[in-house]
Amino acid sequence: MDMRAANTERLVLTNARVVLADKIVNGCVEIEGGRIVAIGPITHARDAIDLRGDLLLPGLVDIHTDHFEKHVYPRTSVRWNFAQAALAHDAQIIGAGITTVFDSLCVGAAHDDSERAEILAPMIEALETCQNAGMFRAEHLIHLRCEVIDPQTPALMEANISHDLVRVVSVMEHLPGIRQTRNLDDYIVKLQKAWGQSEAAVRAHLADLIERKKAIGANVRPHVVEIAKRHNKPMLSHDDTDIEHVDMAADEGVSISEFPCTLEAAREAQRRGMQIVGGAPNIVRGGSQSGNIAVRDLLLEGLCDILASDYVPRALIDAPFMIAADSALRLDLPAAVRMVSKTPAEAAGLFDRGEIAVGKRADLLQVGNQHDHPFIKQIWREGRRVA
Repeated sequence: MDMRAANTERLVLTNARVVLADKIVNGCVEIEGGRIVAIGPITHARDAIDLRGDLLLPGLVDIHTDHFEKHVYPRTSVRWNFAQAALAHDAQIIGAGITTVFDSLCVGAAHDDSERAEILAPMIEALETCQNAGMFRAEHLIHLRCEVIDPQTPALMEANISHDLVRVVSVMEHLPGIRQTRNLDDYIVKLQKAWGQSEAAVRAHLADLIERKKAIGANVRPHVVEIAKRHNKPMLSHDDTDIEHVDMAADEGVSISEFPCTLEAAREAQRRGMQIVGGAPNIVRGGSQSGNIAVRDLLLEGLCDILASDYVPRALIDAPFMIAADSALRLDLPAAVRMVSKTPAEAAGLFDRGEIAVGKRADLLQVGNQHDHPFIKQIWREGRRVA
C-alpha cells in the first residue's frame, strides 16, 4: 500500500470506547482526508464500521527503539540486506500498534566497533528509500544516538544529521562504570559469557578501554551538543545516573532525560524542567534488565512522562494497560496512553498526532482485551487501514 498518496476517503468508526486524552467516551469518530473531523455519539449509519465496543486508541508514538539493528543483524555474524531488514522491522513495529516510530541509530560506538560506523549511512538510506517509495505501514523517523566516547561521532553526525528523517538526538556515554553499567563485576560476567574469555582477559580489556577513552567524552560531547543545536534538533540525555549528569545536560539545553538510572537523577531532571522517558519493557518485566531503577518506582513519584519501547516493540501497547491496572499508581488508561502517544509526539515536535481529537491525524488502533492482554484488531494510519 502506497502511503504517499493523499487519502480523500471518508471513514466512520462507531460503537467504540474512544480513549481521548483525558477520558473514555462511548461514541464514534469521523475521518475525512486522513484527519479526524468529528467525535460524536454512536451512529448506526450504514457506512459506519462497527467496532463492537472495543477500545479505540490513538496510534502509538515510539521515541526510542533499537530494533532496526536487530533485523540488520539477525545473528551476531550475519548482516542482512538493509532494505529487507527495514521492512521486517516495519512489520513488527506496526504489529505493535506503533504508527510513528523513531528508529534509534547508533552514531559512534563505546567499544572499538568499526561496523557501527559502516552501517549508519546504509541504514538511513534504507529507511529513506522504503519510506519515500510508500513501502512502510508505520511512519519512520530517525533518532540519532550519539556516543560521546567515540572520536568519530562528530564527523558521523555532520555527515548524517541533515537527512529529512532525522528529528531528535540523544547524548550517550556508555563507558563502563560511569552510568548504566555502574556494577563492573556484573558487567564483566556478562562480557565473559558474550566473548568466551577469562575474567582476567575481560578485566584487562576494560581497563585499557577506560584508560584510553575516559578523556574522549569531555572533548566530543560539546561538539555533539553544538551540532544538534545548530540543526535545531531536540536533545535527550541518555542513562543519567548522578545529579551532576542531569545538571550538565540541562545546562546544555537538553530537554529530555531518557532512561534515568536512579531516583536521584529522575528527581533532579524533573526539578530542572526536563521530561523523563522510561522503558516500557521495564514496566512489563517488573524492573530494569540492567539492575537500575524500576520505572514503576518512578511512576509512584510522578517521575515519568513518556514510555519508549527500547528493545521490545510490543511492550509499548502492554505497558499502559498494566499501569492503568495498578491501583497504587493512580493513573487511569487515558493518562497511561498519553505516555505512549500524545506526550512523546509533542516532545519530538509532532503536534499533528498522538491523540484522538478533531484536526489530528487519524492514526488509530482498535484494541480488544482478553484476560488482561490487549490485542490489536485493526490499525489506521492517516485514515487508511494498514493492518
